[in-house]
Amino acid sequence: MKGPLICLGEITQENWLEAARLELGEGQSAFVAGPVGILARGYVYRDCRARVWTVEEDCRIVGLAMVREFDDEPLGYELQQLLIDRREQGRGVGSAALALVLDRLRDEGRWPTVEVCVKMADAPALRIYEKAGFTDSGYVDPEVPDALNLVCKL
Repeated sequence: MKGPLICLGEITQENWLEAARLELGEGQSAFVAGPVGILARGYVYRDCRARVWTVEEDCRIVGLAMVREFDDEPLGYELQQLLIDRREQGRGVGSAALALVLDRLRDEGRWPTVEVCVKMADAPALRIYEKAGFTDSGYVDPEVPDALNLVCKL
């Protein structure tokens, strides 16, 4: 069975309110920012070449992804946020969106790796990242000791 047919799009004046209405699933606020927080981070990290992409299915925004570049060593990409609307979860949208993000970063080719910080308690997210080829980097961020820092070679 094939997964959903989705694509990545751009945040625009016309669609940002639709993106802002995305909803987190129950208990997810401990693991991922809400949509307005993701849009704000994209703005705040603009000096780090931050990008917020819409995750779209059938011309509907069903999620958001935010990537920035590290401004210190090791240089690379950081997948800061991946949010799939609570009503769209459980259908493979997150895995498909992650694959598209990784493809886009590979095509861009600025850096050889992408990292993501995932709370150890977020088992569904850990499974998605591990299936996509992410492995534990071994780094423990003292500010987030209950999280794994995962890395994927592009």
